[in-house]
Amino acid sequence: MAGQQFQYDDSGNTFFYFLTSFVGLIVIPATYYLWPRDQNAEQLRLKSLRRVHGRCLWYRLRLMKSQQSIIPTLKKAALLFGWAVFLLLAYKVSKLDREYQEYNPYEVLNLDPGASVAEIRKQYRVLSLKFHPDKGGDEATFMRIAKAYAALTNEVSRQNWETYGNPDGPGATSFGIALPAWIVDQKNSMLVLLVYGLAFMVILPVVVGTWWYRSIRYSGDQILINTTQLFMHFMYKTPNMNMKRLAMVLTAAFEFDPRSNKEATIRPTDNIEVPQLIRELGNINVKKKEPPFCYPYSLKARVLVLAHLARMDVSEELEEDQRFVVRKSPALLQEMINVGCQLTMMRYSNNERFHAPRLVTIENCMKLTQMIVQGLQESKSPLLQLPHFEEEHLRYCISKKYKVRSLQDLVSLKDSDRRSMLRFLGEEKYDEVMAVLGSFPSITMDTKLQVLDDEDSNNITAGSIVTVTVTLTRKRMAWLFDFVHVCLKQADSSKTKTKVWQNKNKGAKKTAKSKKKKLTKKKATPAPAKTKQANGNVAGNVTAKEEEDEASDKGSESDEGEANKDSPSERDEDSDKQSDTEVDEMGGDDEEEWEALQQSIQRRERALLETKSKVTHPVYSLYFPEEKQEWWWLYIADRRDQTLVSMPYHVCTLKDTEEVELKFPAPSKTGNYQYSVILRSDSYLGLDQIKPLKPVEQWC
Repeated sequence: MAGQQFQYDDSGNTFFYFLTSFVGLIVIPATYYLWPRDQNAEQLRLKSLRRVHGRCLWYRLRLMKSQQSIIPTLKKAALLFGWAVFLLLAYKVSKLDREYQEYNPYEVLNLDPGASVAEIRKQYRVLSLKFHPDKGGDEATFMRIAKAYAALTNEVSRQNWETYGNPDGPGATSFGIALPAWIVDQKNSMLVLLVYGLAFMVILPVVVGTWWYRSIRYSGDQILINTTQLFMHFMYKTPNMNMKRLAMVLTAAFEFDPRSNKEATIRPTDNIEVPQLIRELGNINVKKKEPPFCYPYSLKARVLVLAHLARMDVSEELEEDQRFVVRKSPALLQEMINVGCQLTMMRYSNNERFHAPRLVTIENCMKLTQMIVQGLQESKSPLLQLPHFEEEHLRYCISKKYKVRSLQDLVSLKDSDRRSMLRFLGEEKYDEVMAVLGSFPSITMDTKLQVLDDEDSNNITAGSIVTVTVTLTRKRMAWLFDFVHVCLKQADSSKTKTKVWQNKNKGAKKTAKSKKKKLTKKKATPAPAKTKQANGNVAGNVTAKEEEDEASDKGSESDEGEANKDSPSERDEDSDKQSDTEVDEMGGDDEEEWEALQQSIQRRERALLETKSKVTHPVYSLYFPEEKQEWWWLYIADRRDQTLVSMPYHVCTLKDTEEVELKFPAPSKTGNYQYSVILRSDSYLGLDQIKPLKPVEQWC
């Protein structure tokens, strides 16, 4: 390009600027993201969890990992080395001389700006005697001095300097390249081309291709696409799936196949150890020839999962593989739930004959997740989640005296009875059991049903979108100990004061008799009967209101005929007052509904903008190999028809309180629809809750 010059850095000074910037762009973000977190804080956290979670497998593995791992040390060493290189380059750059300075003839002649012409000539003569080549001076220095003298005394040179910054006038534009000159040297051309070709034609395509190949194999939840398709095939094929079939489908996932996942392994010793475990487990459908259940990887994963649920001991090599399978299982079961919800939605939107999984299949997935996290079989007691509880100890709990079969039954006992029942435990073990039981979650579930986008939020019509706002409040089960203690004290005090409650009953009987006498003096009005429309439209509220209005009109006419004491003017005044009060009440209700609607909209907007951490509370799990956070499923279902009404919402941010909105379309036909709000844990057995909604027949 004409008028431009490209210059490489012969001295290598500008290259250090480039190198310093490049190293800084790598070291600073890497330190922020990769610097190991405070190990003391992690140790303090583990120390605080030791009393409750000290016996958990994940806790012991975490302690061993923190003691044996040298990865944090290597990360620190690498980052410190990067910072040392960065600081060394920065120090090198600070010591470099400035090569590109603005041309100033006064500095060349060692004069102050604004010196007179006489002073300039005098200084030029002095420097010429010193630096003239004929006097033994440096020719380059003398040329600079002569150029500066001309810039200050020659009118044309001075004008060029003031205009272009150069006495010689405008020159070619110079671009500096912050690369050393040896890169473009002809001697090194082959080496430079080789490095460029290796970097941009081999390494970069391989890295991008590997990333792309891995990304297209996995879904957004890091589950293999082939596994999702496998789940969809079997859930469509078998809508009603029991636990045995569900375990077979789970362990057929491609995450356990070494050909699809490098973390999965098939060992030579599997041919000996896996058949031995099969003999100990009993009937696990080994002879089933349906692929992929008959494949070696699927059979091995199934045996390891069933051995984990039976709490059987396995060899060290199989134990490592078992931890891998168990650790992957909750995420795979969550994917199965997602697939079941997708198939259910396809059935609702496309075709009622579409084979969607039944509610029992999706709930079995949730229950299997609980079983895997706690390492318990389906038929086992939830009390076995507690430490020091064995099968032989359950006979003390389920005896006729105590009848303790659940965690809630154990909490509701008196402390003296609980100590007597658990006498097989020592004092230390009893305290540990109570500490663990007190750490279990106790959830309070409040529901509110309304139509947010309708004028009358309490009147539900056919096809309207019903919103059920569920407020979950999480407390530790330890607070139930105090609650039960207070209730028992109140019960004891009420038993000792028998005369008091007898007097209360007598007073209550007297008041009831007096009320009955007053009620007989008044004329009772018949309640309006509910009607159902033949066309199936949901309009029960409208018809009921019309009947009430007609009944009230008839009643008012009969009252007017009987009440001869009231004059027309008095009746008009009473009707005006009644209408005013009704208007005020309707206005107040409208304002309350409007405020509630605005608050719900604001809550939804805040929920969209707010990002909450999924770290809630660590789960107490004796046999799960990884720290598991306490999460929940919340959904609405029709348990009579075994169908989902709203899709399960995975509540992953419940620390203290959480508000969840579940939406579903109102049914198009009148009838008695027994819907229930169901809360299920993904970690604990025996803590699920079912709360019925009022029948839809009352809504429409």
